[in-house]
Amino acid sequence: MTQGNITIGVIGAGSWGTALALLLAGKEYQVKLWGFSEKHQKQLEKDRENTKYLPGITFPDNLFISFSLEETVKDSDLILMVVPSHGYRSVFEKLAPFITPEIPVVSAVKGIENETLYTMHEIMEEKLGKNSNYKLGVISGPSFAREVADKIPTAVTVGFEDIETAKKVQQIFNTDYFRVYSSTDIQGLEISGSYKNVIAIGAGICDGLGYGLNTRAALITRGIAEITRLGIKKGAKAATFAGLSGIGDLLLTCTGDLSRNRNVGLQLGKGHSIEKIENEMFMVAEGVKTTQSIYDLARKLDVETPILDQVYAIIYKNKSANEAVKDLLSRDLKPE
Repeated sequence: MTQGNITIGVIGAGSWGTALALLLAGKEYQVKLWGFSEKHQKQLEKDRENTKYLPGITFPDNLFISFSLEETVKDSDLILMVVPSHGYRSVFEKLAPFITPEIPVVSAVKGIENETLYTMHEIMEEKLGKNSNYKLGVISGPSFAREVADKIPTAVTVGFEDIETAKKVQQIFNTDYFRVYSSTDIQGLEISGSYKNVIAIGAGICDGLGYGLNTRAALITRGIAEITRLGIKKGAKAATFAGLSGIGDLLLTCTGDLSRNRNVGLQLGKGHSIEKIENEMFMVAEGVKTTQSIYDLARKLDVETPILDQVYAIIYKNKSANEAVKDLLSRDLKPE
């Protein structure tokens, strides 16, 4: 099968979905891009550019705008799910009837569902059957959409339970500026990709309070310890958290100016309410909703998560940021 004969359906026309669609179209695949809003889709078709999320990048001729989930999946060799975690289930339920076991489905979404505490992979498994022959995977790692769209060198990891499928999808995504590694640790990739957004909010809070680089370094280091504890309890491999989707994505999201989650934290640290921050945000910060779901998941699994607990208290219990930092630092001393 040549590149020109490969067709890929991308579900989600936000910044990340568009960036990945552009990347794949750049490899001469036939790419169909579906978005939830018909108005937005018509604008994409008219402008041949995502002026709302990724202005300045013209769509190539082999990137097609789709208005139908069925048409997006039809004749596709790979499906890429890139919708926000809070809308993932509803979109996937509509998509599922058109998916066959031969088509790999990759989730590029970092979040955990609030009601069920499921990762996106677990939502797909529930709908299609956990012990079925469907090929369900994830892609995760330090990857701001704008930089990927601008072809800035980036490295990520793709994971499937079957390593051979992971390797095939790895080849599909890999370019001379987008390096892809393969893994079978889906739990590790998803837990780290989701939890890092919560820690990034915490890092932003510290920056908003005017703390220094020492504080940020401590928060990142203890943050990866929390993430690892929860991930291992979920059955993940410890090594994954030292990789791209773990410490790599955590570093990017905690320090990068393009990080929406860090920006939420910055505003919280400056004393703004979460309601005001979300009302003024242009794009979704997954970490706000994920804070609730991971907090509930950690309680369910009885995992100690001091940073998460304080971020949760600030967002959902109106605790002051200064008081949260004080409580975090005054905990009982213990070995590292």
